[in-house]
Formats: sequence, C-alpha cells, structure tokens
Amino acid sequence: MPFLLGAVIVAAAIFAFLNGFRDASSAVALSVRSRALTPTYAVLLAGLFNCLGALLSVALVAVFAGHLFTVPPGRTGLLLLLAGLLGACLWGVHQWWRGYPSSSTHALISGLVGASLGSAMLGHAPLQGINATLLTLVVLPLLISPVIAFVLGFAAVYPTAWALRNTTPGRAFRRTRQIQSVAGAAVAFGHGLQDGQRTTAVVLFALLAAGVGVAGEVPLWVPVFTAVMLTAGTLCGGWRISYTLGHRLVRLDPMRGFVAQIVAAGLLFVGAIGLALPLSTTHTVTSAIAGAGRNQRFSVANGRVMRRIVWMWVATPFACAFLGALFLLALSPLA
Repeated sequence: MPFLLGAVIVAAAIFAFLNGFRDASSAVALSVRSRALTPTYAVLLAGLFNCLGALLSVALVAVFAGHLFTVPPGRTGLLLLLAGLLGACLWGVHQWWRGYPSSSTHALISGLVGASLGSAMLGHAPLQGINATLLTLVVLPLLISPVIAFVLGFAAVYPTAWALRNTTPGRAFRRTRQIQSVAGAAVAFGHGLQDGQRTTAVVLFALLAAGVGVAGEVPLWVPVFTAVMLTAGTLCGGWRISYTLGHRLVRLDPMRGFVAQIVAAGLLFVGAIGLALPLSTTHTVTSAIAGAGRNQRFSVANGRVMRRIVWMWVATPFACAFLGALFLLALSPLA
C-alpha cells in the first residue's frame, strides 16, 4: 500500500509538471510573439503566477473530490488513480511532441473513467458516483467554453478598436504590447487557479484511498506540492505548443493578442472563482486566439491547423479513456 501511494503521488507530480510544461507557455505565447516579453521573462512570469494561482484557489478541489465521484478504498482505488494518471501523462507527451494544445482536464478525467471501466471489466470496484453530475459540472463547461471564448474573442475586438480609434496604429500597438505582459500574467494566474486543483484533488483521492487522509480536509503540503511541480514544469518551458498558437494557428497584431489574452483570463477567473467550474485553459486560450484572429480584415487564421487541433480535442477523451483502461489492465496483477 505505501508503495502504491508513493507511485500515485509521483505520477501526480509528473502530471502537474507536464501540465505546466505544456500549457503555461500558451499563456504567454502571444506576449512573446508580439515582443512584449522575451522568452526568459515570459517563462518566469508564467511560473510565478501559475504558482500563485495554484496556491490561492481550492474551490475546484471540492468539485473534483466531493461531487464528481468517489474512489474505492485500498489498492483498487490507488491502481485506478495510477492508471488514469499514466494514461493522461502519455497522451500529454504525445500531444506536446506533435505541438497540439490539448486539454489536461479532459485527459485526466477521461483516463480515470477509462481506468474505472477497466476495473469493472475485471470484476473490481470502479469509481463510484459517476452520474449526471459529471455531465453538468465537467463535460458541458468543457464543450461550451471554447465556443464562448471564440465568440468573445471575436466580439471584444470591436470595443477595443473603438477605444483606440483616435490613436495611430503604431502607437496603439505599442500601448497594447506594453499591456500584454499584464494580460499574459493574468492568463497564467487563471491557469494556476484551474489546472493546479486537478492534481491537488487526485492526491487527496490517493490519501483517502490509502486511509491516511481525512474527508473534507486539504493538508497544506498538497497545494504547495502541486504549485511547486506546476511551476517547475513552467520554468522548464515547452515552446512547441506556444509556436503552434503564436505562429502556425494565427499571427495576431498586439491589439488582438491583448484582447484574446484578456478574454481567456476573464473566463478562467469566472470559472474558477465565480462558478467553481473546471474549464480547460488550453481550449479557452486557443479559442480566444482563433476568435480574435478571425476578426482581422485579412485571413490569418490557419483553418487547416485549427481543424487538426479540434480533431485532437475530440480524440482526447477516447484516447485517454482507452489508455487508462489499458494501464489498469496492465497493473491489475498488483491488486
């Protein structure tokens, strides 16, 4: 049992590291693209605000650890968590290598559900309490938020352009470029608020399954552990996905880049603090960038890349569920 608990915590650490490595650079991709920040300062900024976000919000932990499902106690529960985490990590590495921004939240939840199905196939206890709550609290927000981000990213360009109507294009771009560092920090903070809580919830699940945790209590070391691993991944950088967003998908001018970042940060804040709903940082940022890009007078959004990204979003839940079930079957001799 101690070995399995340690394995789950190590896998959770890897998941948080990969989350920061893959997603955090997306938060500041546009700031680097517009030369508002150098890559070094951008990564340091993203790391700092990711850490702060992960430390300051525990609202979504209650959603994941109390309302979605419960993990069976003992070795069965720990194997479920380990298999789900391994499936999510493997898919995350694959998507990073391909340079596609995909949702870590989708990957984690799908991996856990797939591991649960694998456990049930073997006659072991699956995750308990999976019902309509999963649909209303996770699936629908994750599906709707990209549409909202795209529409808001497209529409928010108009009032911003109107506010800058008496400013020359060069001066307007300089001003918005200067503000982009603040906007990038806001997105990184929102990323920490949202994605940091996934790892915290998984570690709490593991402690409860091992019988060393108390329901409803979040030990201080758990969010600190999550924040440290998320920040470590961020500081190591992961510019493949950043290049996709800042160069391959669309090339935004500083004004539209600022708009996309503000829209994404606002949605992440509302989801984490106002509604306590899990939103995908990757989906939100990518959709806001695509919406703001489509607003430009000339066609700059690469439709081919966008279609590939959306296809990967659709494939993520199925692939991670399959991987979660596969890892559970491989680990079943340890049950």
